Amino acid sequence: QDMSLHDKICQMLILSPEQLTGSARVTAADETMKQALQKLPVGGILYNTANFINKQQVREMLSETQRCSRIPLILTCDEEGGRVNRLMQTVGTTYIGPMFGFKDMGTETAYQNAHTIAADMHALGFNTDLAPVADVWSNPDNTVIGDRAYSDSFSQAAELIPAAVRGFHDGGVATALKHFPGHGDTFADSHDGAVTVTKSLEELRKNELLPFQAGIDAGSDMVMIGHLTLTEIDPSQPAPFSARIVTELLRRELGFGGVVITDGLQMKALTNDYSSGEIAVRAVSAGVDLLLCPDEPMEAVASLQEAVTSGAVSIQRIDESVRRILSMKINRGMIKLCS
Repeated sequence: QDMSLHDKICQMLILSPEQLTGSARVTAADETMKQALQKLPVGGILYNTANFINKQQVREMLSETQRCSRIPLILTCDEEGGRVNRLMQTVGTTYIGPMFGFKDMGTETAYQNAHTIAADMHALGFNTDLAPVADVWSNPDNTVIGDRAYSDSFSQAAELIPAAVRGFHDGGVATALKHFPGHGDTFADSHDGAVTVTKSLEELRKNELLPFQAGIDAGSDMVMIGHLTLTEIDPSQPAPFSARIVTELLRRELGFGGVVITDGLQMKALTNDYSSGEIAVRAVSAGVDLLLCPDEPMEAVASLQEAVTSGAVSIQRIDESVRRILSMKINRGMIKLCS
């Protein structure tokens, strides 16, 4: 109730520590970070390998960063296992190989792998992992997902993903199913440019949506929208801008009531055609809650504020997202409520 419009919009952003502070490399939280969080009281921070030196340094950095923020922060990184890890390769947390290598070892292994990753992260001060990958490696020529997937079978992935969600939760971190509605049968990489999915909605329901539905039913906190253009559903715009995909399909049909987060907004699939301000307004209008690392954060904030002021985006739409974000923080113990 006491949040300004600026506070609310900032809560809808996750930024890198370098974006926040303007520093080339952040490995500690100091007065610069405190002042940055006063200026942009974001919802969370995404860390990468350059931010990590050793375990003690990470613990101190994250602890001090939380102390700099009035509202507790989502502290996260991409820690999937295999080739997508940030902590295993830098500070020596437990190494776990690509999830695809465990596909035939059952749900207990999926649970234990996730629990180990989460417990290691939680011990350092992280409260969220941008995992698990709910995409299915159904196209063997797909390299951007590849062995990051839990399986090349839709039904098998739908069994393993819920176990992973439970493992991450029990280990102490929130989860983000990615990359909705499915990046496993694509050829291109959204880091480099536009990516299209030509399947019909009925085909998606029978295949790609199965592990996402299973992860949602298991209580995943977030779903990450991929920078995918679905030519048979909404050919005019990428999924993060599509109310048909974000609101009608994900929220209404799949029944997801948690936080919808974008994939990284510095990827060329979006930045080749849209400014940070356009991306922010279009995504929020479609029903997205959290904007992950927009290329120009101040522009994104200013454009959303102007959109609310002009009536292009309602304050109720902003409030919906902020409530979801704060509710997730409460549910995962990031915000402690007084009894």
